[in-house]
Amino acid sequence: MNHENEFMLTHDKKLEISILKSNQSILAPEKLLKDVKVEKELINLPSDGAQLYKNPKENLGVIHQLVVTGAVLILTAACGMPIGYSAVLLPQLSNTTDPLMMGVEMASWVASIHSAATPIGSFTSGPTMDRCGRRTALLISIIPLVGGWTCIALASSHVWLLIGRILAGIAVGLISAPVQVYIAEISEPRLRGVLIGAPFVAYSIGILLIYGLGYALHWRTVAWCAIILPSISFVAVIFAPETPTWLIRHNRTLKAASALSFLRGDEEKAKRELQQLTQRYERERAFMTVSSERFVNILKRKSVLKPLVIINAFNMLQVFSGVYLVIFYAVDIIREFGGNVVSAGMAAVLTAAVRLVFTFIYCFLLMYTRRRMMGIVSGLGSGISATALAIIFFAIPNSEDMSTAMRCFCAVLLITYIGCSTGYMVMPGIMVGELLPAKVRGQVAGYIFCLFNIGIFVLAKAYPLISDSLKTSGLFLIFGIASLLGVILLHFMLPESKGQTLGAIEDYFMQNPWLWSKRQFWSSRGDIN
Repeated sequence: MNHENEFMLTHDKKLEISILKSNQSILAPEKLLKDVKVEKELINLPSDGAQLYKNPKENLGVIHQLVVTGAVLILTAACGMPIGYSAVLLPQLSNTTDPLMMGVEMASWVASIHSAATPIGSFTSGPTMDRCGRRTALLISIIPLVGGWTCIALASSHVWLLIGRILAGIAVGLISAPVQVYIAEISEPRLRGVLIGAPFVAYSIGILLIYGLGYALHWRTVAWCAIILPSISFVAVIFAPETPTWLIRHNRTLKAASALSFLRGDEEKAKRELQQLTQRYERERAFMTVSSERFVNILKRKSVLKPLVIINAFNMLQVFSGVYLVIFYAVDIIREFGGNVVSAGMAAVLTAAVRLVFTFIYCFLLMYTRRRMMGIVSGLGSGISATALAIIFFAIPNSEDMSTAMRCFCAVLLITYIGCSTGYMVMPGIMVGELLPAKVRGQVAGYIFCLFNIGIFVLAKAYPLISDSLKTSGLFLIFGIASLLGVILLHFMLPESKGQTLGAIEDYFMQNPWLWSKRQFWSSRGDIN
């Protein structure tokens, strides 16, 4: 019995390769791919993100992918709102006659409990989307989100405020991994980058939206208004298709064919992709007949272990690069050199607006720019600007001694840092959506976001102590060093995934070299973008 592998080449060219006779035992994935010389077969895939679709049917498929992604982005924006809600709630419940007026200690719990609850949702999101489906996982995440806002709007005590924040945090954790996996699995290679980056734009819009509502309305009214987006997204996501990858892996071929036909808009193209997905899954099941199904053994495979190391290492460096600390403590950080020139509200809105603009720019660039280049340039920009700020704060520890020109220069450096580090914020979502193998993508993605959110929570809680010990100069020095270490990691280990099919990326990681400098996978002629 022959096993056949088919890979799509430029201009839809097909290669069929006979692998082994039935009297031979099934080889390990790495050996099998070596025997068929996969590195020669997976080059020159369609990769030009800027290429226009000339086939009307393909245009229809693009529209369908954009509409489905839009439905998911409504939910993502809804999950961005609880992240910024503490900036709305706490000022209205401090120094007021409101019955729920709170002190500094309770305020810190209300602000941080959301981040503490997020890993709970992240941990459960993996098994949920693997067993129930990516789309169903998105729908499930709406339940605690609506419940959390309801508890906050009707809160009669601080306990109910905390319960509401916990439920909202769980919802944000539940949605993080399914959103990235869902969009990655429904998208064509040339659209996948920009669509995977789009949720970060939606998060930023959600934060800005909650800020705007908070400055105009009472905090209870804001909570009621925050239920509108989840309700709309629930209706929209119900009509979205499940991902073809998940359907194939659960033996629902007819539904997978229907989903692909809708998402691609071209029956022939859908059939070819369905055949690829089916053959890859059949090959994977053949490998499973001679290896243990235990999750721990699966994690030891090169195709799983390598992306896990890259993603988790980068996530930790991203946490220490200060991307999220600036979101949580923007006011305190800006006041270090701005004094009383910048109000708390203006600082929060300014940083959120800068982040939104740069996130939109990065998502647009993902259509034209290589992933590696974007990540490396972002890291260099944030690393250099953060290090420059550290030197300035070390030389002028007292902000009152700064001249107006120096304050303006620091403001430019801070905006540069926020803008460049936003590129780092987009990278983990792209990595999770593109680098992980299909078999473990859902479950492992949940664990990755769980560890990531735990790291964010620990560092956010430790910020006051770190700031007191190292001062602002030491803090920004850590940001700069972490950003530059991230550049080194991306340069040496991250493969270029732009324009590649998810199956092709998985096959790349089955090769022996860990370093991208030793790649034998992509063409060296510059065809891959």
